[in-house]
Amino acid sequence: MAADTPLLNNNRSNVEAEEAASFPVRFGLESKRLWHLAGPAIFTTICQYSLGALTQTFAGLHSELDLAAVSVENSVIAGLAFGVMLGMGSALETLCGQAYGGGQIRTLGVYMQRSWIILLTTALVLVPIYVWSPPILELIGETTEISDAAGKFALWMLPQLFAYAMNFPIQKFLQSQRKVLVMAWISAVVLVLHAVFSWLLILKLGWGLTGAAITLNSSWWLIVIAQLFYIFITGSDGAWNGFTWLAFADLFGFVKLSLASAVMLCLEFWYLMILIVITGRLKHPLIPVDAISICMNLNGWDTMIALGFNAAISVRVSNELGAGNFNAAKFSVLVVSVTSVSIGVLIMILVVATRDYFPYLFTTSDAVAAETTKLASILAVTVLLNSLQPVLSGVAVGAGWQALVAYINIACYYLVGLPAGIILGFTLHLGAEGIWGGMIGGIILQTSILVVITSITNWKREAEQAESRVMNWGGSIINF
Repeated sequence: MAADTPLLNNNRSNVEAEEAASFPVRFGLESKRLWHLAGPAIFTTICQYSLGALTQTFAGLHSELDLAAVSVENSVIAGLAFGVMLGMGSALETLCGQAYGGGQIRTLGVYMQRSWIILLTTALVLVPIYVWSPPILELIGETTEISDAAGKFALWMLPQLFAYAMNFPIQKFLQSQRKVLVMAWISAVVLVLHAVFSWLLILKLGWGLTGAAITLNSSWWLIVIAQLFYIFITGSDGAWNGFTWLAFADLFGFVKLSLASAVMLCLEFWYLMILIVITGRLKHPLIPVDAISICMNLNGWDTMIALGFNAAISVRVSNELGAGNFNAAKFSVLVVSVTSVSIGVLIMILVVATRDYFPYLFTTSDAVAAETTKLASILAVTVLLNSLQPVLSGVAVGAGWQALVAYINIACYYLVGLPAGIILGFTLHLGAEGIWGGMIGGIILQTSILVVITSITNWKREAEQAESRVMNWGGSIINF
């Protein structure tokens, strides 16, 4: 199987020669491969995350209520959908990556179509959450004013939900083939257009939330359409062979892995998003919610860097396991962990150094800026932790450990971190700082466990399981 793989340096002699090289040489070669993937992936994730972040920024410059509405919708309603869609789509990282590593190129298009079926069905299931978001937000503690504004904005953002369902399978399909530059260029062009039209509609024309919804929906669908044009026109080097009835075969096994992936990543994405909801239950919540939202905005940008490495290591691990090169997969994990943590340290220093200045990029309110500055130290710690945790999650996705990590996330985040945050924030009256500080404890525990699991993994056995997975879910292509 490994002899048929399209990976660079995939033949046995090259693999063995590289493994015999000195540590610095191996580290340099692997770093080059990782940055070839991670650089465009980081750029893409930052661009796509910036669509919502820029919308939130322009909304904050329009009014404090608009900022709260967009922040809550992005974090709670769209955040829930984003987590579900990205999580279910991440099953494609395991399957497409291992199939590509094993040389089974023609199965990638089938996998993407199966994922579309599953995610579009899931999007329909999520529609009621958007429709009835005002009472849902009030039920979890948001004020009536914020809930009504966020609910109105959520209803207008339904097109984004279905764009998520299309986009994430496309991204995993392209990532597994290392076509990350295509996504980067498309995302960059759309981001520029988004910034111009957001300024025009939200601020210049004064359309507020209406303008925000128009630009954000349009930008996400423009990304989807542009990527589809690329795939349909080029055929993606044989990975796309047209629509096929085989997309409806073996859906049960595909759904099972998709659900495990969704649970794993949703529990991670929702964890810090819950922070905004809990903060909304404090007395006089508008200023703390706005301050937390600004911090989550910055933390989100930093997380996008880690998610770029998440995508890179997922591709590297899945490709190498699919090709049977288990030692290469193991070494890649070490290299990406060192690299990502080093970047995390630099960003942590930057946050601390600019804590008195960066809040004014997002708000004109001195009260909100002062509260944000108070939270900067906790934000700095979170940034450092987020440099490693998403990378380890990428390893889990590349190896197919989603179900195991889901259980770990439940225990660390929701049985330890969340109760600790509630106790510190409300019982001990430490407010937003206490809530956030307690929840960081859950991240530390989860990251520590993943480090141990990754360290003791039998990578040879993982490679054997990858080969079995590709063989079981491959199949022939039957086109319309």
